[in-house]
Amino acid sequence: MAEFAPLVAFEFVQRAPSPRTAGLIAAMTGYRETAAGRFAQRQTAPLIVPLIISFGSPFLIALGREPEASDRQQSFAAGLYAGPVYIESDGHAACVQVDFTPLGAYSFFGSAVTELAGRMIELEDVLGHDGRHLREQLGAMSCWQRRFDLIEAFVLRRAGHTPSPEIAFAYRRLARSAGAISIMALAGEIGWSRKHLVGRFRSELGLAPKSLARMMRFHRASRLAQSGSRLGWAGIAAESGYADQAHLAREFVEFAGEPPTAWARRQALTGGRLVRSEDW
Repeated sequence: MAEFAPLVAFEFVQRAPSPRTAGLIAAMTGYRETAAGRFAQRQTAPLIVPLIISFGSPFLIALGREPEASDRQQSFAAGLYAGPVYIESDGHAACVQVDFTPLGAYSFFGSAVTELAGRMIELEDVLGHDGRHLREQLGAMSCWQRRFDLIEAFVLRRAGHTPSPEIAFAYRRLARSAGAISIMALAGEIGWSRKHLVGRFRSELGLAPKSLARMMRFHRASRLAQSGSRLGWAGIAAESGYADQAHLAREFVEFAGEPPTAWARRQALTGGRLVRSEDW
């Protein structure tokens, strides 16, 4: 595994969604490496659908494993993936990342969300000539705020697909419960069979509701652990809806790539290594 970067090696700028894009995107992030070297990070089963527009050197990215030389990714979109994402860079990477909510991803990508699930697809293969033109425009700019404004306008122009009311309701209901509601109960609330609900989730969000529910429970557990809670792992497991601590440990291995205690140590070591230069 590559070494982590020193504190001054990154420029990191983030802007929350405006009222016009609330519900479509979770955040827009500008990222630029400012020191040469090889750097590594790991994302744990993200509950967003990222669009990465790069104007620096490519990242090495792999799903569920450490990347190899052949895993070069420049500008791309990626769907929901129920596992850890491993990322390496060479100190010359620069990009803007748009984090779509799962419902927002359907609004923007339409039925292509099913092709994106568990995959990374090059920008032009997803957005065509418009995607290439957007990358060129962003690369010619030096102001993060102007880049974010351009992306927001681009997203709003293309977000013309509307998720079905039932799936929108079911996803939000699942999210409010942090994955605790049963899929059978969720199907009953909207008057569908469980089988029909699963099929429609996959066609509009890219994953089955059970997978999303598990990811939501995992994220609740990781938030509790990061909050400084004194519950301990057994208490966090109970609070997050796991059968026991062993169940929580298995889910951490699947979604974070390591047991809870190893994950917590890594968080303590790497927390704050990205330098946030300004917030919008």
